[in-house]
Amino acid sequence: MNWDTIQGNWKQLTGQAKQQWGKLTDDDLQVVAGHRDQLAGKIQERYGIAKDEAEKQLKDWEDRADDSWLK
Repeated sequence: MNWDTIQGNWKQLTGQAKQQWGKLTDDDLQVVAGHRDQLAGKIQERYGIAKDEAEKQLKDWEDRADDSWLK
């Protein structure tokens, strides 16, 4: 699933994001609103990791995303 699809269906996908990054709050996910760069920043902030690692985690998550997540 590409990021445009993820962003367009963000409300349905917040549960998957929260499952992946449990330290993110509901408020974090609402503020991010599907914007990849903002999500990477929140992941960095909550987990104390480098930008490269946050981007890697996002890419892995995006690659695993499929249509079953929207049901």
